[in-house]
Amino acid sequence: MPLQGDSGGFATRLADIEPFRVVEVLERATALAAAGEDIVHMAAGEPDFATAAPIVEAGRAALARGATHYSQAAGIPQLREALSRHYADSYGLDIAPGRIMVTPGASGALLLIAALLMDPGDGMLMTDPGYPCNRHFMRLVEGRGQLVPVGADTRYQLSGALVREHWREHTVGAMVASPANPTGTALSRQELAALSAAVRERRGYLLVDEIYHGLCYDGDAPSVLEVDDEAFVINSFSKYFGMTGWRLGWLVAPEAAVAEMEKLAQNLFISMSTMAQHAALAGFEPATREILEERRDIFRQRRDFLLPAVQELGFAVPCKPQGAFYIYADASRFTTDSQAFCLRLLEEHGVALTPGVDFGHHRAGEHLRFSYTTSMERLESAVERLGRVLR
Repeated sequence: MPLQGDSGGFATRLADIEPFRVVEVLERATALAAAGEDIVHMAAGEPDFATAAPIVEAGRAALARGATHYSQAAGIPQLREALSRHYADSYGLDIAPGRIMVTPGASGALLLIAALLMDPGDGMLMTDPGYPCNRHFMRLVEGRGQLVPVGADTRYQLSGALVREHWREHTVGAMVASPANPTGTALSRQELAALSAAVRERRGYLLVDEIYHGLCYDGDAPSVLEVDDEAFVINSFSKYFGMTGWRLGWLVAPEAAVAEMEKLAQNLFISMSTMAQHAALAGFEPATREILEERRDIFRQRRDFLLPAVQELGFAVPCKPQGAFYIYADASRFTTDSQAFCLRLLEEHGVALTPGVDFGHHRAGEHLRFSYTTSMERLESAVERLGRVLR
């Protein structure tokens, strides 16, 4: 079939997969900066720090000794074993290395899980607002994200009651994030247990995105594996470990699922970046962890500055973000079109924010996401600019 000028000749699923608008914001912000404009970047979900030096040096050493060939589809044994020790040290959990699969980013983990669990027409409960790519991965395998509108009453999270209310005949599971993007809220051990119970009652699957673990500022977030050993966990080296461009993540799966997931990984990925896996081993060394903990403290300082500043500007933030590096703010005092509002702030005032429409549909036009992944000096500049516009 010849290609057409629009998507009419392509797969129908593409109509349901929306653009990742934050990427469009970043591209426009980059273009403006290249043209000489002074842009404060508060849109990206990416740490502003370069990858810690010990990790970079470990990657260089791996290249120097020729670690440039394919690895096992589930990851090099040394990294799976290091992750197993990480769960023992951080959570007191005994997770066998064989249940851990290294993936090309957390996105690779999500793709494997979606392909494993979902048949055409199946649904997965997830929050609205939530990370947009989650529902698009479900659509890619001919499933669908069942978006559940959530608000401040549940801290923008699913609950056991919401799972029971929204479960349908073709629902196969529920997915949550703790801490969450875009809200930064985390689930307690009791809330995770309630979610697990509600999903198990329906013989479904519980998926938990834990990619912002390590970046919690008011106590550590529990892992769902502390209350449900059969849950699927998605994690990443991108956020706490600061390895975004290395494209490395992992998942923890029930033992019965591992063989099928390895088969999928063999077909979809062959393997992950071998040198990135060897580099990641250095992320667990004490000297590296000291660097990463210092960076977490800096993120906490930024949150503690930006949160009250955003509220003083007139934005409502009913739920204090406990982790990640985001503030999800109600901008209804100023706009009901978050995309146009963010574009105006970028084009006219040099402040790059993410519109709420990137994260779902529920009151999306009234919300913005502030990302505190830039220096305190730049955050202060953004607040001063917004103050001139909004006050």
